[in-house]
Amino acid sequence: MDSLVAETPSAFNFSMSENQQMVAQMVKDFAEKNIRPNVMQWDEEQYFPINLFKKLGELGLMGVLVPEEFGGSGFGYHEYVTVIVEIAKVCGSIGLSVAAHNSLCTGHILAFANTEQKHRWLPKLATAEWIGAWGLTEANTGSDALGMNTTAVLDGDHYIINGSKNWITHGKSSNLAVVMVRTGEKGDSKGISAIVIEKGTPGFTHGKKENKLGMRASETTELIFDNCRVPKENLLGIEGEGFKQAMKVLDGGRISIAALSLGIAKGAFEAAVKYAKERHQFGQPIANFQGISFKLADMATEIEAAELLIAQAADLKNRHLPVTKQSAMAKYFASEVAVKVANEAVQIFGGYGYTKDFPVEKFYRDAKLCTIGEGTSEIQKIVIARDVLK
Repeated sequence: MDSLVAETPSAFNFSMSENQQMVAQMVKDFAEKNIRPNVMQWDEEQYFPINLFKKLGELGLMGVLVPEEFGGSGFGYHEYVTVIVEIAKVCGSIGLSVAAHNSLCTGHILAFANTEQKHRWLPKLATAEWIGAWGLTEANTGSDALGMNTTAVLDGDHYIINGSKNWITHGKSSNLAVVMVRTGEKGDSKGISAIVIEKGTPGFTHGKKENKLGMRASETTELIFDNCRVPKENLLGIEGEGFKQAMKVLDGGRISIAALSLGIAKGAFEAAVKYAKERHQFGQPIANFQGISFKLADMATEIEAAELLIAQAADLKNRHLPVTKQSAMAKYFASEVAVKVANEAVQIFGGYGYTKDFPVEKFYRDAKLCTIGEGTSEIQKIVIARDVLK
């Protein structure tokens, strides 16, 4: 009976905790002052605002889940989701970068590093003294991670790493990257290991910066390794555990992208509601017309459904229970909702929604990444179906 109780999801508290309310207000105030005035300029110029992330680090928002002993805020996943949502309501690009730093790079070290490694790297990451990157994807091995070509060969006290990674958030500006490398046979899930590589290591460089549809202020580049010598003490866990580690990290990462999606959807929805009340046609606000009000009703309903799925996944994650299916469901549903809501927001704005004078076109461009990054919607369906059919 005890084991059944342990595996049963807790009853939901549908009100925000005091911590969440405090965090939400802090992030809202910060975003209005430091992000909103610059959103379009950063987007147009594809400018990655490193100094902004230093400020976020001072507020503890770059180490939300990191215990205080390692310089972090020591919060749980509900507070973390709140942070990402509130930032993404203003700018998806900044939300994406905060999420990648917190859940992928920092999250991997937090989950799988030994105590010495945690003391070495987490305080710098949690305060944003260092920006973090995480490398799994390669040009020819997107969803097929087991086919990766980047290799690490042990040579005395060092690994010699050769290969490249692409679609890496903060690939140029990061001070440290957690990189999955092949230490065994291609296709073998026990042939992959995770190694931390610091900026400045000989043979470690970045490649081209991607010119993207959306999320343009979030830097995305290649990582390149040319006979890169990395001390073997930078290995996370034991050799051959990298793939298993990466899959667990992605469970948390999918909650991040779900939260990012939710924030984008809420931002687009709030803009659409405001516009529908202000825009007059035929002598009345367009919100009075059923064609518009029904769109808003659908948008509101799907946003709240996404929020509940995310809350469930965050609750399971906080209690260290299996979360693979729930995080995949939350990511899949929320990302598709973000695309639909942003699309409808543009429609409600009409011709103005197609211009850069109004915010919804950016939500529209940013939203699409959420259905692709950290596992496409199709991959999420595979993950969910596998759990349902086992």
